[in-house]
Amino acid sequence: MIYKFLIGSEESENFKLEIAIDGSDTFLRLRNTILEAAGYDKNQMDSFIICDEDWSNEKEVTYFDMDTDSDEDIWIMEDTPLDELLEDEGQKLKFVFDYMTDRYFYMILKETIPGKNLHDPLCQRKEGKAPQETMAADLLADAKPVKIEDTPIEELDEQFFGEDAFNEEELAELNDEFNEDADEDL
Repeated sequence: MIYKFLIGSEESENFKLEIAIDGSDTFLRLRNTILEAAGYDKNQMDSFIICDEDWSNEKEVTYFDMDTDSDEDIWIMEDTPLDELLEDEGQKLKFVFDYMTDRYFYMILKETIPGKNLHDPLCQRKEGKAPQETMAADLLADAKPVKIEDTPIEELDEQFFGEDAFNEEELAELNDEFNEDADEDL
């Protein structure tokens, strides 16, 4: 059976992929086809999340076993054929391609074609430009370092928490008000 997936991104609305793959093929081959079509590096951490109809996460298929002590079922991309976990047209998935910032493509199993086979996965359609693969490095590069070795504690409080100093009297007043309200409710 051939599976056809429609893949898109909320970050780049004009980006779309349509991939055809044999249902007996593995999640790993689907992953590699998506990464090649998007122009992404295959050495990043990623996974597939199988979702319910409301896009809530149900199962995760990972590149490798990340937690062998878990009581939950673990699915590894290389060992899991698509037809083991997917069978219905309209099935929703997420392909998490950037773990650091929880970015993903949304996927829908658009069509199943019974009685046909496909030797190699195929990107049948590609539109637009894929979003930037990772953002974590850019976010870290823009961060301004804070040197604290030579900074007095008094100044650190002001830098980290603002100019307003912690006021114990205000906290005591809030605590008293809370206790009065609680007593009235009883």
